[in-house]
Amino acid sequence: MQTRIIDGAMFANMVRCGTANLAANRQIVNDLNVFPIPDGDTGDNMYMTMDSGAVELRNQSAGSLSDVAASAAKGMLLGARGNSGVILSRIFAGISHGLKGVEQADLPTFSKAFRQGVEEAYRAVSVPVEGTILTVYKDAVRYADGQLTPDSTAESFFRDFLEELRRSLDRTPELLAVLKEAGVVDSGGAGFIYIAEGMQNALTGTEPAAALPAEAPQASQPDVEGFTEDSVLEFGYCTEFLLRLQRSKVDLEHFDLNVILDWLNSVGNSVVCFRDGSIVKVHVHTMRPGDILNEMQRYGEFLKLKIENMTLQHNETTVRNNYRPAKPKLHKAYGIVTVAAGAGIRETFASLGCDQVVDGGQSMNPAAEDFLRAFDEINADTILVFPNNGNVILTARQAAELYDKAKVCIVPTKTIGEGYAAISMLDTGSGDTEAILAELEEVIAGVVTGHVSAANRETVKDGVAIHPGHYIGFAGDTIYVDDPDRAEAVVALADRLKAGTYDILLLLAGQAVDPREARQVEARLKAALPRTEVISLRGDQPVYDYIMILE
Repeated sequence: MQTRIIDGAMFANMVRCGTANLAANRQIVNDLNVFPIPDGDTGDNMYMTMDSGAVELRNQSAGSLSDVAASAAKGMLLGARGNSGVILSRIFAGISHGLKGVEQADLPTFSKAFRQGVEEAYRAVSVPVEGTILTVYKDAVRYADGQLTPDSTAESFFRDFLEELRRSLDRTPELLAVLKEAGVVDSGGAGFIYIAEGMQNALTGTEPAAALPAEAPQASQPDVEGFTEDSVLEFGYCTEFLLRLQRSKVDLEHFDLNVILDWLNSVGNSVVCFRDGSIVKVHVHTMRPGDILNEMQRYGEFLKLKIENMTLQHNETTVRNNYRPAKPKLHKAYGIVTVAAGAGIRETFASLGCDQVVDGGQSMNPAAEDFLRAFDEINADTILVFPNNGNVILTARQAAELYDKAKVCIVPTKTIGEGYAAISMLDTGSGDTEAILAELEEVIAGVVTGHVSAANRETVKDGVAIHPGHYIGFAGDTIYVDDPDRAEAVVALADRLKAGTYDILLLLAGQAVDPREARQVEARLKAALPRTEVISLRGDQPVYDYIMILE
């Protein structure tokens, strides 16, 4: 084929095929993790981000290139997970900006949009690190753009683009010492290559149809016998819709979403409401959905509607989803959102006063939409967010930028230990947010978090020979211990981290650890560290068998 013009339908198929090819290879990307433990999730994060864009396009087979690119970017924005996913979403956001108002693009226009993707991605990262997906994408865009001639085609553009993607990926270990030491290339850059290969396959018609993202499963039929002629509507209706604001009904540029939000909270509960351009997304539980629909038509018209009888939902799920009307949340100056995986850790954060605990962490990064839902559950002037994972901070910041109902401040905690220490020491009594954040930064700086987890491959790092099936102890990017015995690895890590010089050692046992073993490890640490208070809790976290917090 000799494609010189790219239209909306073609770009939509390129996004779908890119998603499909990444889906087929995401485990390869996951395995390119620097640490030799099974926590690699870059492939999953990038796939879920791309799939969110593909889902937006699932029912859009036509339209201008501008519209299609904007839809894909919107889906990726709300579905972005992890640093790699956020950067990927910003690449496509930049491409969308470059194609704004374009019905169909010639190669120079398309290449210019790709260059804008570079700019948008770099702006999304406060301290860009070369040797990552940023570099790989930037190098490939510059090279492919430089090869353009009047005879170029989309096929030749992607051929050049992919050639330089692969060359740049091969160079990443020379730019990042941690990659070179681990003997791997950058996982985010590798993931983007699979996306680009899929997009190229869409151009050449070689992408297998079966590999395209599957259609959403059809909803099961309700059990109508669960609500009979004698039933009483106890739980109301779960009502969800997309509302397109209409210029004939509102001043679109100056419309205050709080008008809708405040009214919904006065007549319903479990309200989730946010705006994206002229589209308002609403979820609300109500006894009278008709009243809500009538009220909403004062502002616009519906794009999509879903109303479900929650009594049926209640009966079908029995006790597990027993609905209770939400109590009105008291207004307060500060609210707290944190991120954690593991029932024990989540309960611990709740006991410290966290308003919302977003489920996530290593290998299961939350999306921006997860944060937005959590923010909406809090009635506060200022919301403090503790990501507790370096791979979640960018997503949290992106959600904060999208949220306009409260001031959202990201406390850049990179570990559960930092989050635990910061929240346990949090004092908002002064009401001075800048001073509070400065105090939290000091607390974070004084915390050390160690981890013990099983190794899944053989390598040498930080002078430590690592063997598959052994347990490694590490803190930050440094591995200190390799031991075939898990308990020995914990004790050795405490010694290497000089745990005896700290006042408190909090040990969180993971879901794979037997309670008896955890008690034995606790006893050994207490005997070895007589001047340190040793506290052991069930964290039930995945990935890490033990998390050690030193304060």
